[in-house]
Amino acid sequence: MKKSRYKEEQIVSILREAESNTVTATARKHGVAEQTIYRWRRQFSGMEVSDVRELRRLRDENARLKKLVAERDLEVEVMKEIQAKKW
Repeated sequence: MKKSRYKEEQIVSILREAESNTVTATARKHGVAEQTIYRWRRQFSGMEVSDVRELRRLRDENARLKKLVAERDLEVEVMKEIQAKKW
């Protein structure tokens, strides 16, 4: 997935600006498409900056835990193969 040039905190501030101005003017000011503003609004609607930080922290932790589980599963499979070959 392509990395955004705006961080989540910046996106939330742009959305706040879009609430007070028109979406067209805000999109033009920040150099993004109007559709991007609507997509961000769908994704980050009603979030504060602290909520976005918490969401990012939880996503990172979830990715780390998924990696740990995958490594554990691989170790279990290897141990099963070793046990099967010994008998």
